[in-house]
Amino acid sequence: MTTMSPPTTGTASPQAARSRPSRQRGRSLWRAVLIFVAPFGLLYALFYAVPIGYAIYQSLLTVQRQGTFGPATQVFGGLTQYVQVFQDSAFWTSVGRVLVFGVVQVPVMLLLALVFALLLDSPLLGGKKFFRLAFFAPYAVPGVIAAIMWGFLYSPSLSPFSDLTKNVDFLGADLVLWSIANIVTWVYVGYNMLIIYSSLLAIPQEIYEAAKLDGANNWQVAVRIKIPLVMPAIILTAVFSIIGTLQLLAEPQTLRSFSTAINSTYTPNLAVYTTASIPNYSLAAAMSVVLALFTFVLSFVFLKLTQRRAFA
Repeated sequence: MTTMSPPTTGTASPQAARSRPSRQRGRSLWRAVLIFVAPFGLLYALFYAVPIGYAIYQSLLTVQRQGTFGPATQVFGGLTQYVQVFQDSAFWTSVGRVLVFGVVQVPVMLLLALVFALLLDSPLLGGKKFFRLAFFAPYAVPGVIAAIMWGFLYSPSLSPFSDLTKNVDFLGADLVLWSIANIVTWVYVGYNMLIIYSSLLAIPQEIYEAAKLDGANNWQVAVRIKIPLVMPAIILTAVFSIIGTLQLLAEPQTLRSFSTAINSTYTPNLAVYTTASIPNYSLAAAMSVVLALFTFVLSFVFLKLTQRRAFA
């Protein structure tokens, strides 16, 4: 006795029919993601990843000459340039100088930014639109223009405050670093204030109302509620400031026209710029790589320390 198998109709099972549209939707989603990510990925590769890779490659080269006056050729030198960087006392002196600069300037700048942000968020301050624009306006001035403007203000023969600048040498070896710190603070305090102020605006008003019901005054609300809640924004601005401190270039480079106390290796980036102008691109690239790694380690350690304290 033979059994007849049911005829095949050629149609897919219901489960396969349901999975086919889901796969099509998945492919469409990935195509959409690629379309939106591709412009960023292309620009990131061209203007960030490729330059970093080329700088690392360039730092591994060295120049050789055939004879005293023979043509110069670049050959693979391994870590030769990095050995020179670690033996360059002027470069590490400049690193130490900007670290001292950052230890003083960054906390002062962030404290001013926090105070301004709290004032703008305070219900007691009037004319908030005007003050918000006034605090942020210096950031719209390019760093070079700001350095030129302050250079004229510091110069005894050009400053409108000549009675002060003739008695206090703001461009001398003892004060020029802090004159640069004043310029950087003047330019960037509004930028950091805006980040902190935006974080303050994101705090729900119900928290303030509950604090008021508990009898908290404006000072207690600011110290015990606002500052702890905007601490992530403060840490973010601190990381940006640490990175910016180690990249200090425009202000000292511009003030060299006003002050003889600023030499060609006054800051690490200025040392890199001077080395590349010789030209010694391989050594400048090695300096840049070392400086980038040092900046990464310093920022990473700062983040770890602040996160550990926040969750302690």
